[in-house]
Amino acid sequence: MNLGKRIFDVMFSLLGLMLLWPLFILIAILIKVKMPGPVLFHQRRVGRYGKPFTIHKFRSMTVGHGGSTVSVKGENRITPLGAWMRKYKFDELPELWNVLIGEMSFVGPRPDTAEFYDRLRGEEKLILELRPGITGPASLKYAKEEEILSTVSDPYRYNDEVIWPDKVRMNLDYYYHRTFFLDIKIILKTLFRW
Repeated sequence: MNLGKRIFDVMFSLLGLMLLWPLFILIAILIKVKMPGPVLFHQRRVGRYGKPFTIHKFRSMTVGHGGSTVSVKGENRITPLGAWMRKYKFDELPELWNVLIGEMSFVGPRPDTAEFYDRLRGEEKLILELRPGITGPASLKYAKEEEILSTVSDPYRYNDEVIWPDKVRMNLDYYYHRTFFLDIKIILKTLFRW
C-alpha cells in the first residue's frame, strides 16, 4: 500500500497546488490586508519515524501570541479571518506542499509537537511509522475540537486526559487497519463532512 499511497499523494497534491493557486493568492491577500504580518505560519512538528519537519499553514492567529498549541474557539489570539479559515480548513491548504515533498500524506495521524509525541508509550509508538496526515479518523471525530474545548472548564486538562489519548487510540487503530479504500473514504468524508 505504501507505494500506491505515495503515488496518490504526489499526484493529487500536485493537482491541488496547480488548481488552487488562485485561492492561495486570494487568501494571502486577505491575510495581508486583515492581519498585518506574515502570510504563512511555520512550526516544527514530529513526522514519520519521529523525524522533525516544518509544517506550513496560512496564519490564523495574531503575531507573537506565545500561546499554547491547544486552541479553543473564541480565543482572542485567533483573528476573525483566522476563525473563518479554520472553520473551513483553508488554513491547512499549504500542507499540500508538505504532502508533495513526502513529509506528510493526505491521510494519517495529525502531526503533533514534540511534547505530545514524547508521551507515546510502547505500542503507541507504531504511529510514528506512518506519515502524518492532513486528515484521518481522529481528525474527522474531532473536526470541531475547538468548540468542544470551549465547553469544558479546563480545556487544556481535558485535551490531555480525554481528547489526546482518544486520538492516539484511533491513530493506532488506523495503523492496524489502514487500506487504500479506507483512505479514500476518509478523504471523501473530510471533503463532504458526512
